Amino acid sequence: MGEEREVARVTAAERDTGRLEAFSDGVFAIAITLLILEIPITTNSKHLGPELLHRWPSFLAYAISFVVILIMWVNHHMVFKLIDHADRRFLMINGILLMLITFVNYPTALLADYLTTPQSRTAMLVYSGTFVVVALCFNLLWRYASSNRRLLSATADPALVSAISRAFRFGPLMYFAAFVAALISVPLSIAISAGLAIYYAIYGLRGDGAIAPEPEPAASD
Repeated sequence: MGEEREVARVTAAERDTGRLEAFSDGVFAIAITLLILEIPITTNSKHLGPELLHRWPSFLAYAISFVVILIMWVNHHMVFKLIDHADRRFLMINGILLMLITFVNYPTALLADYLTTPQSRTAMLVYSGTFVVVALCFNLLWRYASSNRRLLSATADPALVSAISRAFRFGPLMYFAAFVAALISVPLSIAISAGLAIYYAIYGLRGDGAIAPEPEPAASD
């Protein structure tokens, strides 16, 4: 009887976090899809090539933001592999993170519109500053879940938990470097932001222990 109650509790917890992850995935998908809508369709059919080249700030801002949101989604998915239940505070923190993710569309459009104007520094400060806040919120989400293993699964590997904590610790600092760089040079800040996106994309693709391995299937008799 005790084992049946424990199985029922675990199943209910997995269902609860499954709903939360599904909802979060939907928000990430919407946010990453809306990015492309910030690139206007040119109506100058007689000079299409030059007009497309003129839109390069929009394509650049789109590419960087797309990769950053993609990385955030991968990390979010990774975190939920180690979490087996949630409480009200965790739900609220996750909700704030999703709000920030959807907000990324605004500074992306701002950067695209003002990158080649005298207001480019302000646009870049808003753009890079947004990612600093997003990274801080993501760290808060993980720290809350992992502190004293509050929301983690009993089977979560302590070494993996520590590795994730160390990796996440540097995210806000790196994005803050891009923010500070915007005060000195907008191209430098863009280079740092793009470099971070490429670095984390490659790091995530390599794995490097960032993604928890899937459980091996049970051997059949």
